[in-house]
Amino acid sequence: MTRTLRRLAPPPRLSLSQWADTYRYLSAETSAEPGRWSTARAEYLREIMDTISDPRVERVVFMASARVGKTEVINNLCGFHIGQDPAPILVVYPTETAAEEWSRDKLAPMLRDSPSLRSKIAPARSRDSQNTTLHKVFPGGRLYIVGANAPTGLAAKNIRIVCFDEVDRYGANAGGEGDPIGQGVKRTQNFWNRKIVIVSSPKKAGTSRIEAEYERSDKRRYWVPCPHCDEPQVLKWAQVRWNNDLPTPEAKAADAAYHCEHCGAAWSDADRWEAVATARRRGGGWRAERPGARVAGFHISVLYSPWRTIEETVTEFLACSSPEELQVFVNTSLGETWREKGEAPEWERLLERREEFAEGVLPRGALILTAGADCQGDRIEARVWAWGPGFEQWLVAREIFMGSPAVWETWAGVRQLLARTFPAEDGGPEAVIARMAVDTGGHDTAAVYGHLRRLADVRIMPVKGGNNASRPVSQPSYVDAKEGARKLRRALRLWTINSGHWKGELYSRLRQPRTGEGFPPGWVHLPAWIDAEECQQLVSEEFVTVQTRQKFSRQEWRKLRERNEALDCEVYARAALSELGADRMGDRFWTQYARSLGGQMNEEDVGEVLRPAASAESTADTRPPAWINRPSTWISRRGR
Repeated sequence: MTRTLRRLAPPPRLSLSQWADTYRYLSAETSAEPGRWSTARAEYLREIMDTISDPRVERVVFMASARVGKTEVINNLCGFHIGQDPAPILVVYPTETAAEEWSRDKLAPMLRDSPSLRSKIAPARSRDSQNTTLHKVFPGGRLYIVGANAPTGLAAKNIRIVCFDEVDRYGANAGGEGDPIGQGVKRTQNFWNRKIVIVSSPKKAGTSRIEAEYERSDKRRYWVPCPHCDEPQVLKWAQVRWNNDLPTPEAKAADAAYHCEHCGAAWSDADRWEAVATARRRGGGWRAERPGARVAGFHISVLYSPWRTIEETVTEFLACSSPEELQVFVNTSLGETWREKGEAPEWERLLERREEFAEGVLPRGALILTAGADCQGDRIEARVWAWGPGFEQWLVAREIFMGSPAVWETWAGVRQLLARTFPAEDGGPEAVIARMAVDTGGHDTAAVYGHLRRLADVRIMPVKGGNNASRPVSQPSYVDAKEGARKLRRALRLWTINSGHWKGELYSRLRQPRTGEGFPPGWVHLPAWIDAEECQQLVSEEFVTVQTRQKFSRQEWRKLRERNEALDCEVYARAALSELGADRMGDRFWTQYARSLGGQMNEEDVGEVLRPAASAESTADTRPPAWINRPSTWISRRGR
């Protein structure tokens, strides 16, 4: 009788962390420390998990770096509601592919290796509609695993527990049906005890979903008492220090240590791990900056991780050689949003740093030419930029063709510019423009499309700007064009470029300090023959934070002055270089291009490229090599 009553008794009331410590097992293929789960191994996760299982809290936000256990929080949440508190659960990943990977690589091993869960859900079988990779059935509930890009996965379900993972990777609109987070939350409206958990590493400030959610929360941060002076502090990257005079990155990383912001004492990794693990017992732990807010929010970085040394983190930081790589470090290691340094550099400084090199000549060290053309109401403006390894760049030509872009005669100047050859400063082969990106927006666009078709030059890249474009350079789409009075359907291909991305990159490079006699990678060379107006146009916009009508913060590019053609043309020329493969191929792009010109350049020589000198009998072809022109079919065959 006693045994029967024990079987009928409800399960003991456990918090999420207590359940995990009692019933969760880590699998060998997903963890470096397989076996029974121990929250004490990452003590900062305890309050996060217990807040999720607190019936008084409805919404929990966790903004964090990689490698701090945020995915394990989701795993434990699902295990808890499968084995302890059955309920309908929805887990949303950025894409359906990511959802399948989590189900197969994380969830399935946990269900298999945790005895209390093993009998709840049978292994996924393709013939069993009740239990598939993305749909699990268990006593008292169901688990739906969907991609934020698939709106049907978010609809027509009653959900009590919804978990959104990596929300900063979600698209802005789930299949044209609105914000995926809003859609998922609506599924929980029928439950008084619903739970909404939002987890992610952040991306760009102003557009980061997880940052916006965290700002509306009580904003908790984890305080750690110093092992030496006992003063509590939030661990900050600024307190990680090393000797910059050491000769190699490896030596600098080995020398690095965290230093107390109060007493200045250096912490060993063992000191730091012990301080984090015992913080709550010593007066530290989670503290809210906005106590009383209805949303519980947590933020933490890799500096708290028991699986990461300071040396490893500093090694990762020192390996960052571009703004893009630094953004990855800030997002995934520090768990912070990336703020574009979009303040316009002072144009007077640009005027002062101009250099003596000839107009229309390919400078020594440059390998390839691209151009950007901007259509205005009464003219077409173009700039030609030369590029070398490390994206070092030189402005080599500025052209203005007067006349309306809607009139065919105005494009004669563009045709002549594309036919122009540029001699090399060091006597090497002449060069022509390898790609020209032409802005098609704003002034009789359909006519501009038609004129570009009529030019019929495979090097032309029709573009339109879009600061919210998902990629720096999108895959092209087909557009209609006019040919006289005739409308041509799907007549040519149009690329959308993220103008803001390229403006931010340019400003970062314009702000670089010059140290020593050489130039740093990515230096922007400005010629002495440009005037103050050109310098002002080049820095004619700035990146500012504004508030929307809904009181959300977002960042956007705004003009500081009316004329900005020099900036737009540089952006188009840089996008043209990217479309040729410079960003995708890396150092191999410059190596391959140099060899196509007759030079002998190895991978290790990329930083010191010299164009090959022309011999007396040189008959070098001035056209770009064949491989550089792919894809060349920007004119649609359908429109002919």
